[in-house]
Amino acid sequence: MSQLIGKVAIVTGAGSGIGKSVALLYAQEGAKVVVSDINEKEGAETVALITEKGGDAIFVKADSSLPEDNQKLVSLTVEKYGALHIACNNAGIGGPSAPTGEYPVEGWDKVIAVNLSGVFYAMRYQIPAMLASGGGSIVNMASILGSVGFANSPAYVAAKHGVVGMTKNIALEYGQHNIRANAVGPAFIITPLLKDFDEATLKWLESKHPAGRLGQPEEVAELVLFLSSEKASFITGSYYPVDGGYLAQ
Repeated sequence: MSQLIGKVAIVTGAGSGIGKSVALLYAQEGAKVVVSDINEKEGAETVALITEKGGDAIFVKADSSLPEDNQKLVSLTVEKYGALHIACNNAGIGGPSAPTGEYPVEGWDKVIAVNLSGVFYAMRYQIPAMLASGGGSIVNMASILGSVGFANSPAYVAAKHGVVGMTKNIALEYGQHNIRANAVGPAFIITPLLKDFDEATLKWLESKHPAGRLGQPEEVAELVLFLSSEKASFITGSYYPVDGGYLAQ
């Protein structure tokens, strides 16, 4: 039985990686999916994969760091499909690698704008639309680094910790209005975010995971689907790692 029949979902950063896998799985489970990404070509490819299999999806180009783009994304979703029930706020960037005392200020500003402010802007406009639709489920893509530190990534760590905190706030503020919010914390997943890592670095990262490997986007998408569905109806305000045992150490 398809889990998301009759639901309308937004997925940000859905042109590649985890967001793409989430969008494809949402559609497979019956949702109408609004695919959002800053990369128009990749976003259109995700939509094509969905529609080729008989799914219903549209692409909306949006920069998650801009409040006006987030507002437009929600408005176009409601205009097209009449409601909003699910949002996976996944868009994110890695940013520079440097210790805090040397970290480039412009790099900090960009990472915070996309990875933290972008999630706030998304929810700022998604929540009113969900309230008008009778409620919904928000899944924010945090990271294992929403729970622990990682040397030379101060902006990313700060942003992802902030995402976990905001997620808890939504649960407190909107729990009685039938809106749930949860955060997912992937470890290192094989996505374009790792494209600039050399083989030695990737092997080192693998060694940090007790499972002995990096994760696949589809493995994260399965958890996102569960949290988005009615099967998780009493789950809100929580943080769920998908980490191959990384945080167990």
